Amino acid sequence: MLLEATLVTLAILVALWLAPWRMLVWPAAPGRERTLSPLISPLLATLVLLPWVWALPTLHAMPLQLQWSGACLVVLMLGWPLAVLTLVAVGVLACWFSPAMDWAQALGTIAWLGVVPATFALFLGALIRRFIGEWIFVYVLGRAFLGTVLCVFASAMLAQWSGHTLPGVDEGLSLVGHWLMAWGDGFITGMFAAIFVAFKPEWLATWSDKLYLHPPPR
Repeated sequence: MLLEATLVTLAILVALWLAPWRMLVWPAAPGRERTLSPLISPLLATLVLLPWVWALPTLHAMPLQLQWSGACLVVLMLGWPLAVLTLVAVGVLACWFSPAMDWAQALGTIAWLGVVPATFALFLGALIRRFIGEWIFVYVLGRAFLGTVLCVFASAMLAQWSGHTLPGVDEGLSLVGHWLMAWGDGFITGMFAAIFVAFKPEWLATWSDKLYLHPPPR
């Protein structure tokens, strides 16, 4: 529990230092009044839907207590600082919604389903942009799909190494389950990222037309 508390506390402090709430308001500009950012929509959707997903294993009996993370998608939509604060709120809401989830379990969920994969996604995204390039297929397939698979599975491995094992499941089967769940997480994240790029790019704080939509070569 000390490890999870340390990771979450450090992430919260760094996120607060970066003041991500400024992203939720567009300042006034010539010909435009001060307005709320479109990121309000994915933020509210995350707070409404994701707590139930995190609380699901404690709401009914499941053979494998596996959970969908969604942290990498939240990072793509909100950026890392705002995503961290949002994921902490998601964990608190999940604990509040589920009588079977105590605060220690909620802290572990926030750390290993939220903060850790979100932080992995931040660094992996920077590496992909630095060494592979800034193209739309790199964003969707690299960061959103395969990047999510790697980040979620790496976080699950660290969680298992730290003692967060699945009840009644041996270590090998647990890793297989986490690997399969990571692919599911990657598929959902990649699908939503592709949809948002096409129809709602303003819902992706990490997306930029100038960076990823290169003009065709002449």
